[in-house]
Amino acid sequence: MQTISELEVYQAGKLTVIGFGGREVLDHMNLTECRDEIAALIRSHDVSTLAFDLTGVRLIPSGLLGLLASIKRHGVDVHLYNASNDIQEVLEITKLDKILNLYEVKV
Repeated sequence: MQTISELEVYQAGKLTVIGFGGREVLDHMNLTECRDEIAALIRSHDVSTLAFDLTGVRLIPSGLLGLLASIKRHGVDVHLYNASNDIQEVLEITKLDKILNLYEVKV
């Protein structure tokens, strides 16, 4: 497992899986740094699917939601693994559940 900034890369390649170390609230993330590191990861591994493991995460900042949508708009499939009920509700309200793929998986 590789750590970049506040992100943990569990798997890198065409399918890349990123986690948040089981933190409940992602409120102190430097989104600019995360965006730059994710973009570099996508380029260096020719990522076609970027999966975010949300196991244990209860709340994510709105800026991260925007980042997820922007990744999808740039042609990379975005999967969300193990989103909490609270996160699923926010995704439904914002209609992001229509463009992001949600899965329950064992990681």
